[in-house]
Amino acid sequence: MTELRSGRPDIFEKCEKFTAAKAAMAAGVYPYFHVIESGQDPEVMVEGRRMIMVGSNNYLGLTSHPKLKEAAIKATQEFGVGCVGSRFLNGTLTVHIELERRLAKFCRKEAALVFSTGMQTNLGAISALAGKRDVIVTDKYDHASIIDGCRLSFGHMKRFRHNDMHDLERVLQSPADGGGAIIAVDGVFSMEGDVCNLPAIVELAKKYGARVLVDDAHGIGVLGSRGAGVADHFGLEDAVDIIIGTFSKSFACVGGFVASSETVCHYLKHFARSMIFSASLPPANVASVTAALDIIENEPERRERLKEVAEKMRRGLQGLGYDTGESTTPIIPVIVGDDLTARTMWRKLFDAGIFTTPIMTPAVPENRALIRLSCMATHTDEHVERVVEAFEKAGREMGIIGGWSLA
Repeated sequence: MTELRSGRPDIFEKCEKFTAAKAAMAAGVYPYFHVIESGQDPEVMVEGRRMIMVGSNNYLGLTSHPKLKEAAIKATQEFGVGCVGSRFLNGTLTVHIELERRLAKFCRKEAALVFSTGMQTNLGAISALAGKRDVIVTDKYDHASIIDGCRLSFGHMKRFRHNDMHDLERVLQSPADGGGAIIAVDGVFSMEGDVCNLPAIVELAKKYGARVLVDDAHGIGVLGSRGAGVADHFGLEDAVDIIIGTFSKSFACVGGFVASSETVCHYLKHFARSMIFSASLPPANVASVTAALDIIENEPERRERLKEVAEKMRRGLQGLGYDTGESTTPIIPVIVGDDLTARTMWRKLFDAGIFTTPIMTPAVPENRALIRLSCMATHTDEHVERVVEAFEKAGREMGIIGGWSLA
């Protein structure tokens, strides 16, 4: 470390003091940044080993779909590899406009606006909408992008207990500062896999004069009669003011969007800094997302198969005695306890050829660390059986479930 002028603390000192990750590496229980050498399919190659992938958000199994690949190639041939500029200036192509038109129709809104990432979508939308006297009311389990959007805004964030409608009403009853209010919630909570109580949220929003924003990153493509997410699932498209979506889950790509009224989208075009000051989503990405939307709209059997896979996986794990929380979606949390238990469980599953995602503090409360499974429509029954068997063996060895030995 370079020695600095005497009397001034070194801003890099925190980097030297951060040793937790290296300690986990040395212990062989570091679960992050493992290199995948193949596509995000139900089986992947990881550092020379074939593994079952249950740690990907590729819910509909579209990452390797020929139609998405063909669309990306065609768009690249026509428009090149990138826009080298923001949407605000030179980065709006015909493919962006067409995708926004399709997304607005899909979400049953007047307009839509495409961002370069899902994270940037919440950052830009929330920070642009919430002014100095405004209040953003958030669920304590909301995604980090919602929380960071609140932090970047000039508004005041107030939080309510997870999916607790009595606590939400308590927060909404608190004295106002002369500004507006918006309730910002996940549609499907990304750690626990449960669904927000949208009907009750909508009723409370009406009662207290608040707007409703739903970040439906994990619901769009998965839930609803049309696959349009949580608002579609509850038949409340007209009651939700803003729908936030991402392309990095069911759409199998990267990017995000806002669907709302024409007035709101027009405002965000001119005030959402994360869109104005970011390079535009490349044409290949836009075209592949449009192709994915075609499949979501025209192949409902993928959602049915996904539901079937998730239910088989959930029943199998619950039958072993595992706590899978309140999940009713393809996200299945296997709650194991403290962070060390989660790391150890992850390592045993990894060694058994199962690629999972351990979730630890601060992403979840203390002593509620979990192994998160994400199911795909393209998982086979054999994949499900092998995953459950691996959880049985690991759980018995660690004393989390049943006796020790596995016949």
